[in-house]
Amino acid sequence: MKRRDAFEQIRHQKNKLSLRVKLTLLVTAELIFSIFIALGLATVFERFLFRYDSNLFLVFSLLGISLLIGIFVTSLLARLFFEPIKKLQKAMEQVADGDFSVRLETKTSSKEIREIYSGFNLMVHELAATEILQTDFVSNVSHEFKTPINAIEGYTTLLQGSEALDAEQERYVDKILFNTQRLSSLVGNILLLSKIENRSIQTKQSTFRLDEQIRQSIVALEPAWEPKEIEFDVELECIEYLGNEGLLHHVWDNLIGNAVKFSPPCGLITLRLTKQEHTITFTIDDNGPGLPDEALKHLFDKFYQADSSHKEEGNGLGLALVKQILLNTGGEIYAENLPAGGCRFTVMLH
Repeated sequence: MKRRDAFEQIRHQKNKLSLRVKLTLLVTAELIFSIFIALGLATVFERFLFRYDSNLFLVFSLLGISLLIGIFVTSLLARLFFEPIKKLQKAMEQVADGDFSVRLETKTSSKEIREIYSGFNLMVHELAATEILQTDFVSNVSHEFKTPINAIEGYTTLLQGSEALDAEQERYVDKILFNTQRLSSLVGNILLLSKIENRSIQTKQSTFRLDEQIRQSIVALEPAWEPKEIEFDVELECIEYLGNEGLLHHVWDNLIGNAVKFSPPCGLITLRLTKQEHTITFTIDDNGPGLPDEALKHLFDKFYQADSSHKEEGNGLGLALVKQILLNTGGEIYAENLPAGGCRFTVMLH
């Protein structure tokens, strides 16, 4: 409320000269000033340096000197009036990237600039409050879901081995267990994503082999790729990396799991890991159907699934989780379609 009151106070302050009036007056003053200065200099040149009776020299002198003075004064005015706009643009880009801590301050006497900056600060303050409320709600609700879901999963697992069930009942139990595991995975991903976004997760730094970690992910996903008879073309340099080993496991598991999911039977997945100077590059290619242009724009959004036919195999949080993990570790990820078909994901670690 105090921020709103401060904004309203600034907005209702009396200021006789608006930004438009100031700009108009300054431009007019610039023109008059340029003309008088140019006229004076032309007169001096004509009297002491050149003696031409023709008015053509005077006209060209006025034009040339007025142009030089106009360019100089206009550059000063542009910096005066447009520097606050550039500052606002940069701050808006930070907000678009999810940084709600940015605030704008100005010592200008312009009422309009003060109003815009105050309105921007109020907007960012409210967005930050909403983000905190939303994150706390998601985290708390997801945590409360965990206990009953685990209980359902545990009892269902016990029922699976019961001899008292007929074939139809066993099928129902299998479906309950399958969907409970999906829900448990969803809640776990939401909690992990919430912790990573809030930077509340402990970042245990350790040195480990990236190539070995990627190989471990491939082996762990064997139950997914072995029935599809997918082949792997793997070339991984021996690279040691200092970072959070547990979080990066999520990155490789998600990317390799997605490649397996969208690859056709008997498909080929190509993995490369290289290091050049201070940048580590990992690429994974599949020969699946590729991605529509619209899907590439939203691929890393929460709960977005480009292919609805595979929605039962995931929850749309995997790539969002990968993106957030890499952002927190100073890494980057890109996706693109390959000319020969399929999709490539590129991860860069610095």
